[in-house]
Amino acid sequence: MRTHRGGCHCGRVRFEVDAAAVIEALDCNCTICRMSGYLHLIVPAARFRLLAGADALVEYTFNTGTAKHRFCAHCGIKSFYVPRSNPDGFDINVRCLDPATIERIEVTLFDDTRRAESEAAIAHLTAAAHSKATD
Repeated sequence: MRTHRGGCHCGRVRFEVDAAAVIEALDCNCTICRMSGYLHLIVPAARFRLLAGADALVEYTFNTGTAKHRFCAHCGIKSFYVPRSNPDGFDINVRCLDPATIERIEVTLFDDTRRAESEAAIAHLTAAAHSKATD
């Protein structure tokens, strides 16, 4: 487990997240992720810390309203959000992490056309990861 830091393009939003050096990322093919190029790292809320920029964030929701998409109001970058698939955690945009602490990134497809099956396959990410972090 390492502490990775990251943020938005203009630097107003900064955060840190505890995750493995080898990041297991998800590449979702839904419209918003595909269009924005988001690469997902889902973690329990306890492993995410917002360091700066809470006042710079704006929120966007759609469809079920469960996902809380948070963007920097200045540069428009979504560096993290609360995901619909794991609303008890945070979803970090791997592309917004500072590269110094990343050993490598392994990418798996999250197929939104088979959402129920894809969500079931990642349901463990916030619960299991949380128990590992507190062991």
